[in-house]
Order: sequence, then C-alpha cells, then structure tokens
Amino acid sequence: MSRIGRTPIAVPSNVEVNIDGDRVKVKGPNGDLERTIPLTILIRQDGDTLYVERSEESRSARSLHGLTRTLVSNMVVGVTNGFIKELDIVGVGYRAMQKAPNELELALGFSHPVFVSAPDGVSFEVPANNKIIVKGIDKEKVGQVAADIRKLRKPEPYKGKGVRYANERIIRKAGKAAK
Repeated sequence: MSRIGRTPIAVPSNVEVNIDGDRVKVKGPNGDLERTIPLTILIRQDGDTLYVERSEESRSARSLHGLTRTLVSNMVVGVTNGFIKELDIVGVGYRAMQKAPNELELALGFSHPVFVSAPDGVSFEVPANNKIIVKGIDKEKVGQVAADIRKLRKPEPYKGKGVRYANERIIRKAGKAAK
C-alpha cells in the first residue's frame, strides 16, 4: 500500500470539505477549490480527518492513490495558508513593474517590454524591481505561472543573467580561456 496514500489528511476547523461522488470541494478562509478524482479512488471523511482509499488493486488505482491524496492535501493547505513562489531577476537593466494587481511588465533585455497577466486565483507582488512573488491558493496554478515567467528568460550559465527561483542555484561555466 502507498505510504503517502494511507497517511490521513487533517482538516482544520475553519475548512469545510464536501465529497459528492467523484467531486471534492474544499472551502476555507482564502477561497474554495474543486477537483474531480478518479473513480477508483474513494475519499472518506471521519470527523476532522480525511482518508484516501482505493476501491481496487489495479495498477492504475495503485498509481493514483498517493497522487490523489497529495492533491487533496494541497487543496486543504491552499485554502488555509495559500502558496507562494518567489522569483529573482538578475541582470543589468532587467526589472519588473506591477501594472495592476494581476499584471506585470518585465524588462528582460529584449527590445520590447514583456507583459504577463495572471489567471484567476493568482496574484503578483513586486517588493523590489528585481523580485517577483507569485501567490495563490492553487499550487498547480502558482507553480505554472512561476514557470512561465521563468521561461521568458532562463538564467544563462556564463553570467547568471535571467529569471530564476529564489532558492535556485545556477551552475556557472567558465568562459573562453584567453591565450
């Protein structure tokens, strides 16, 4: 049995979980999330604890057991605390400016500014012109938006210029050897 899948999910008192067949709805102080779960996975609520179980021992059910438990757990964490991804911008003239609560203007060394707008449920913060904070309740969306921003100008290995995650370490290469 999956070690991750059999771990119970503790539900805080201010979070409401509704299970309706293959739909799971989680409502908390930060918002509400909804997800469809596979039919081979069952979610059982016992007081303030959720248990994720599988109805059969097929290969697909075993592979989805831990995944489903983690997705539901991320929903509970998201509606209570939310998720944050921090990005650093490194390079001369590279900067970020916030145009609206959900829109950024980035100067990344191109001949034109790059505009990024956030999907519903995701917001941006720019505490300094070389830092971006992506916030939201859906871990998947926050991670995807941060990855899309990073993809605009990946950090290059020679000078380290580009957009990187705050805790990311770039392995630097030596440049050309002089004669």
